[in-house]
Amino acid sequence: MLLRYFAYALAAIWLVHAVWPERADAQESRVPVSQCQAIAQATPAATFVGFAAPPALPAAAMEGEVSITFLGHSTFLIETPGGISIATDYNGWFHTPLPPTVVTMNRAHSSHYTLTPDPAIPHVLHGWGENGEPADHDLVVGDAYIRNVPTDIRSGFGGMEPNGNSIFIFEVAGLCIGHLGHLHYELEDSHYRAVGRLDVLMVPVDGGLTMGAESMSRVVSRLRSALILPMHRRGPIVNDFLAMFGDDYDKSYAAGDSVTVSLRSLPKKPLIYVLQGM
Repeated sequence: MLLRYFAYALAAIWLVHAVWPERADAQESRVPVSQCQAIAQATPAATFVGFAAPPALPAAAMEGEVSITFLGHSTFLIETPGGISIATDYNGWFHTPLPPTVVTMNRAHSSHYTLTPDPAIPHVLHGWGENGEPADHDLVVGDAYIRNVPTDIRSGFGGMEPNGNSIFIFEVAGLCIGHLGHLHYELEDSHYRAVGRLDVLMVPVDGGLTMGAESMSRVVSRLRSALILPMHRRGPIVNDFLAMFGDDYDKSYAAGDSVTVSLRSLPKKPLIYVLQGM
């Protein structure tokens, strides 16, 4: 616990000296400074688990609860305290009561994107770039800040497509929520630095369509999120994934398809939580 508070104290110092002088310019350009990255970069050797609210954050940033609903496959509906709705790996198959404010997509398979989204959706974010350039998103909408970290994917005939996938990070209500998309390769140190701290992690558990279970479990262990939500494949393969984690993790099957979380209510011990529908 002392290590954790020490980490946040260092992060606060880093924010004061490195971030706040640029805050006016960042706000003017609508690209904020990531709290998830700031804390991780200030304490690169620390492990982050959601034991307590970080003292460096103002109280207003920690207020409110975020609702996360599993719609199917790799699509979650994230609803913020300010009324912003975000659908991940949106393919148009899973309907929401109203069009989401934001949808994110990845194109490794057609079940993770659509080129004909509902025109009523204000913000459509592709996880792949155009003209050989990686996708680069820094979107502020309402009380949510959305950014991405590009990763490579396998292409046909055993090849590799650079930057064909994105890990999307949603920063809202003091939480850092990450969706790994259709991750094909283990992350490198540069990826972990770009991602930063993740309190909530949405992870594909399919045993090989993305990448092998052992490789994926190493990514999960390195990220060390407080709340881990499996996605992408259902059935016995989920149990196989859970079995790879020892007593350092709690595991539970939810009674419903939704979970409500705040910075203060994060599990004290990392929890792999299987929502209904998986």
